Amino acid sequence: MKQQRRARAIAMTPAEVDAFLAEQRTCRVATVGSTGPHATPLWFVWQDGALWLTSLSRSQRWTDLQNDPRIAVVVDAGEDYGELRGVELRGRVEVVGEVPRTGEAVPELDAPEQAFADKYSGGTVVRDGRHAWLRLVPEKVTSWDFRKIGR
Repeated sequence: MKQQRRARAIAMTPAEVDAFLAEQRTCRVATVGSTGPHATPLWFVWQDGALWLTSLSRSQRWTDLQNDPRIAVVVDAGEDYGELRGVELRGRVEVVGEVPRTGEAVPELDAPEQAFADKYSGGTVVRDGRHAWLRLVPEKVTSWDFRKIGR
């Protein structure tokens, strides 16, 4: 994975990145389509160094990623300048499991699906036959925590 070169003084440590991504609920996903960039919010799970996304398999985002798996994802928080913090993840996604997801046994999805269910649906795993799973193992992680300015 490429290391962050700029703004190291305000970069999060790997443990801080893990904790931040575990507590946040919404990310912004940027894909590249035939007409240019496309950005959308999604829920996610960060687990074992991978970002897990469930996406409608009949969406513009899905179409974009099937044609070009490159993705940038931003997760951020804070209201005032001095409390802004966030993480940008870049890389290529891969599809995991059947498309759309209906419940075929995929051991690789057991942990992310349960973590997603625990985070967003009271522990109940939902397989609606419209969504499918994407995994991003980042090639580059950039982070910032403005609360570190002036320390």
